Amino acid sequence: MTKNSSKLLFFTTMIIGTMMVMSSNNWLSMWMGLEINMISFIPLMSKSKNNLSSESMMLYFLVQSMGSVLFLMMIISNSTIMISPTMINDIINIVMTSSLLLKVGAAPFHFWLPEIMEKMNWVSCMIIMTWQKLAPLIILSMMLDTNNFIMIIAITSTTVGAVGGLNQTSMRKIMAYSSISHLGWMLSCMKFENEMWMNYLMIYAIIVVMTTMVFNYYSMFYLNQMTLNSNSMMEKIMYSSLMLSMGGLPPFLGFLPKWMVIQAMMSKSLYLVLTIMVLTTLVTLFYYLRMISTIIMINSTMSKWSLKIKNQNKLVQIMLMFINTMLPMVMTLNLF
Repeated sequence: MTKNSSKLLFFTTMIIGTMMVMSSNNWLSMWMGLEINMISFIPLMSKSKNNLSSESMMLYFLVQSMGSVLFLMMIISNSTIMISPTMINDIINIVMTSSLLLKVGAAPFHFWLPEIMEKMNWVSCMIIMTWQKLAPLIILSMMLDTNNFIMIIAITSTTVGAVGGLNQTSMRKIMAYSSISHLGWMLSCMKFENEMWMNYLMIYAIIVVMTTMVFNYYSMFYLNQMTLNSNSMMEKIMYSSLMLSMGGLPPFLGFLPKWMVIQAMMSKSLYLVLTIMVLTTLVTLFYYLRMISTIIMINSTMSKWSLKIKNQNKLVQIMLMFINTMLPMVMTLNLF
């Protein structure tokens, strides 16, 4: 009872921290909201008393603290430095943007994200890939003067997210690099309008929740476990549709936000940037297809004896398939 009460308290304060950032009208209040959000999430990372959990908590604290210190220093400098204000403001904006990019794990500030997610459970991975990105991205969307710098980071993130996941066998590291790639698409949205990146994050969060829920239910952490855990054809179809949706393949849900970004970029004649981002997405689709081929082409006869298979929940599987395939069609009709 005490443990559940503590989790509820930290979840509540984590949400309050993000809401504080969303409703603030000054930099200091935003910084306080980021700190409340960070301090509340760290206890939620602890699943058990082991070295891996403690190591991931310490690394996350150090990285987030580094970003927070840089962010606070730039807030103070912005109000005190008066010499050559134009040049100083440009430097301050770039450093402040870099501190926020470090907090969300965008490339080239991504070094900590795969290592931390490798040592976390799926629930914590889900939070760090979705909710923990919201507050820093809100602040980034307000810093309109750094759009060109953000576009460079967006291209770098999509490239690193694609290449980094190619040689991975850990599901959590693959999801981490996929998160970096999707983050690049979200950052590119900020050049056009604020609502677009919010819509992208919302749809991406739905896909991540569905995917991590399935992985957590079947305790899947490595590629070879997908072969052992997938017994029925329904499960294989469900896994495949979720992976293809994460890769952004039509007609699944993950294609819808990328389609919106592609349309916006074409309207602004950003053909070179769009070509690079689409090509890197094809690379990410390659390692999702590698995961799917492991499920579909290999049937395991050891699973009945080596694993304790949980009862299948057909209703949940059907609901996930419906959300992943029918929801984008409904949302597409609403756009016209």
